[in-house]
Amino acid sequence: MDILEKIIVHKRKEVSRQKELIPVSILEKTCAFERRTLSLMDSLLNPYKLPIIAEFKRKSPSKGIINDKADIKMVTTSYEMAGAAGLSVLTDEEFFGGSSKDLIAARAANHIPILRKEFVVEEYQIIEAKAIGADAILLIASCLTTNETLELSKFANTLGLEVLLELHGEDELQHVNPYVHMVGINNRNLKTFEVSLQHSIDMRKHFEDDYVFISESGLSKAEDIIMLKNEGFDGFLMGEHFMKEENPGLAFLEFANQLQ
Repeated sequence: MDILEKIIVHKRKEVSRQKELIPVSILEKTCAFERRTLSLMDSLLNPYKLPIIAEFKRKSPSKGIINDKADIKMVTTSYEMAGAAGLSVLTDEEFFGGSSKDLIAARAANHIPILRKEFVVEEYQIIEAKAIGADAILLIASCLTTNETLELSKFANTLGLEVLLELHGEDELQHVNPYVHMVGINNRNLKTFEVSLQHSIDMRKHFEDDYVFISESGLSKAEDIIMLKNEGFDGFLMGEHFMKEENPGLAFLEFANQLQ
């Protein structure tokens, strides 16, 4: 069993417990559930924003602890002030050290779209995402069947949430559907953890310009962004590059200055 399979097995058990603790009827009564969501897609295409989804991530299965001292409000507000188009907040606790409380805190402190970075396997998690203040959800093709991707994407749309569909290989192209707003290409092989930006370039060739395209993982230089922009990418999800620094917000500002 590889790490992704372990995560999904654990996630299904976790969601089952969570549904008993906080039923849908409670989630639907939260203030955030009624708020009008912000468009991450539009923000990424805004010429006055940096086309970066800046991520808050404490740890990962491949790298272990990345930064367990960072303050969610301080880091994410620094990202926004430096011009990030959007934020990504990990809410998985077991493998990434995140929580729903992190996203709630980020939502309260910021005015740009927030992606809930989570391993979504059920509609309940999408309702939960809306209830804690997310504007977009991540669906990982490797975790789902094509029908599950379709039904979850469609359901997210009914709640006004945008969908970022993450692909890892050509065998997942059939997961793309009309309810997806953004297509993310993950440059990291989930089985070997090797990273190659060429993977984004190769995968992008399979598409017309029907979606907003996002390159994920392994981005560390301004030159990477410029090169992939020229290859048809609209946005870039970056987290570890900033979070590994003592002051992630300052690291993002310096990167932003290089881009500008």
